[in-house]
Amino acid sequence: MIRNPVRALILGATLFCAPAAMAKVEVEAVQHKTIGRMLVAKVSEEIAPGDYEQLLRGIMANPGKFAQKVLLLDSIGGSVPEAIRMGRLVREAGFDTLVPSTGVCQGTCVYLLAAGRDKTVRGHVGIHRPPFPGGDSAQSALSPAGARYSPAAYFREMGIPGSLLEDMHRIEPSKMRVLSIQELARYRLN
Repeated sequence: MIRNPVRALILGATLFCAPAAMAKVEVEAVQHKTIGRMLVAKVSEEIAPGDYEQLLRGIMANPGKFAQKVLLLDSIGGSVPEAIRMGRLVREAGFDTLVPSTGVCQGTCVYLLAAGRDKTVRGHVGIHRPPFPGGDSAQSALSPAGARYSPAAYFREMGIPGSLLEDMHRIEPSKMRVLSIQELARYRLN
């Protein structure tokens, strides 16, 4: 009889200590009435290790030519290294990025927004310093061993001014600064 309560306790502890769910990454080919064939990807929720592979699988599952590729963003941020990996894939695959009017792109989601060839913001973009000293989220323990990243080099690669990273680091992790239209333009995010 004591086995069931022990199993329940172990299961409960395992679920409680389990890492947060990965971002919801969806990729779908659609036919737009005026644009033509489009590849639409969406990243929502928290960015975590494994999301790069999920995005890559979605892109690979939809081969062919597209009139436009768009990445929709509605994310609370998360893992800096994973967002950088995903951003490089987004840029290489030729996606535009869009924060829809109902969306929010905060924290490390900005790395994905920066990767778009063309960037459109209709919702809100918020910046702050990463909550952990290494610049990552609580998911950092799950990052591939030896994975190296440089946010400054990444933003240079994407054509984003270094002042964005400087301003991000001035804002406490527990605070958020929503960027104005002028700031989005100054950082080349819109």
